[in-house]
Amino acid sequence: MSASALLLLGPTASGKTASALALARVLPIEIVSVDSALVYRDMDIGTAKPSREERAQCPHHLIDVVSPEDAYSAARFRADALRLMDEIAARGRIPVLAGGTMLYFKALRDGLSDLPAADAELRREIDTEAARLGWPALHAELARLDAEAAARLEPTDAQRIQRALEIVRLTGRPLAESYARREDEAPSMPLLPIALAPSDRAVLHARIEARFDQMLAAGFVEEVSSLRARYRLAPDMPSMRCVGYRQVWEYLDGACDFDTMRFRGIAATRQLAKRQLTWQRQFRETWPGLVEIDCLRPDLPQAVCETAERLLAARS
Repeated sequence: MSASALLLLGPTASGKTASALALARVLPIEIVSVDSALVYRDMDIGTAKPSREERAQCPHHLIDVVSPEDAYSAARFRADALRLMDEIAARGRIPVLAGGTMLYFKALRDGLSDLPAADAELRREIDTEAARLGWPALHAELARLDAEAAARLEPTDAQRIQRALEIVRLTGRPLAESYARREDEAPSMPLLPIALAPSDRAVLHARIEARFDQMLAAGFVEEVSSLRARYRLAPDMPSMRCVGYRQVWEYLDGACDFDTMRFRGIAATRQLAKRQLTWQRQFRETWPGLVEIDCLRPDLPQAVCETAERLLAARS
């Protein structure tokens, strides 16, 4: 069997972890996490990080690799993933890249864009404006400067609005012009994508609500409180902008009550799933060979295993 990498992508609560572990029972795999939150140490409950028992079933990579005080970029992910894929293949095993950070999958497939580095002073300026005017007002400004970029963002998507405004202000040109692709090293092996998507979004929403309640019952609020005590964190850091963590931070600051925090956390997670599925729809249109599986089917792990074996056999 020639070296290939399996990709397992899907929205939050779609069954990626169970499906990846099912693959480990039938194939000689190692799992590379494609998740911008799982990279952070001590952020376990709110990220739905695989348990120690689950991670003991096969090697896992790119979990617990940086402090919550640090940032982890798509560029770093791409370099790490390419290296790990080659190392795993050299051991005679199959890399399985599983997760829901769609930007990372795109970076892996397409390479990176020639974008300016983050400008801390400009970001503080934008954050100050947002505190005074609100993110919808900054979204409206972005719409005036770059209507196409603004149309892809929700008016409350603070992190992406900030970065888009930062790029437009730094470069003086629309994002599309800044996304001229660099010549990047291509993956050394074929990428075989399997995408999980719900046939009924209402069922996925119910799963998201149930899982958020499970996180709260498991001590999510206490986890965030412990992180605040242990590390020098601020609410605008990438780790604390992760879905759920931002809402619990606000609750701990007294900005809202528990029920409001729960409602906002569930709503934010649903919005995340919506964005992930939008990415997947674009992948479906532009990625020949991508196989989509209904994540609500009762035999999902078996279906993923059968699909993976068929894709690998076709490449052998």
